[in-house]
Amino acid sequence: MIGSPLASDIAFRIGPVPVAAQVLTTWFLMALLAGGSFLLTRRLRPVPSSRQAALELLVEAIAAQIRDTMRTDPAPYLPLVGTLFLFILAANWSSLLPGVDPPTAHLETDAALALIVFFAGIWFGIRALGPWRYLATFAQPTLLMLPLNLAETVTRSFSLVVRLFGNVMSGVFVVGIVLSLAGLLVPIPLMALDLLTGAVQAYIFSVLAMVFIGGALAEAQQNDGRRGGAGA
Repeated sequence: MIGSPLASDIAFRIGPVPVAAQVLTTWFLMALLAGGSFLLTRRLRPVPSSRQAALELLVEAIAAQIRDTMRTDPAPYLPLVGTLFLFILAANWSSLLPGVDPPTAHLETDAALALIVFFAGIWFGIRALGPWRYLATFAQPTLLMLPLNLAETVTRSFSLVVRLFGNVMSGVFVVGIVLSLAGLLVPIPLMALDLLTGAVQAYIFSVLAMVFIGGALAEAQQNDGRRGGAGA
């Protein structure tokens, strides 16, 4: 069970810089995912083994979701979306390890993930439209919409933070409270529910990231379609 979501337990210090416990958990998860990815992909074969087939199924499922959500080739976005999904899933499920606070139950981690999506949307939008055409999308359909469109870009990133933080933190608190009151075996159904909730939250965050990034791409596709229609 975690304490205040705004407080961090300091694990150690590097000079004057404190390193929080959830940062250590984040580093461990990053190393685990990176090492696991290396081990799983270093001996890929034309005829896949059962392990490779399971990995290819996961990658294809994420690619299919990107294709269905963003209506575009998933290849440029697969590394980002896949990494977000796997990291958030692993971070959410780390709450089931004794004594581990999931990084996603802390505002700092969720804000960092939302910032990644925020800047990824800007990056992919500029790459698809160019800097000036991308900035011009904020003034559509009229210049009067500029403040509202800018506010929407910020608030939808903030909504990612609130949604992920609230759901993960509440699940950890409920399991912790029941565990402290009822003993070891009673919270098992709640822990199973926490696994499901963690997977759903990772999926929702990833899908919303696709939707936000896909907004700029949709504008580029519309512009290309208008140019193609004019040329015809």
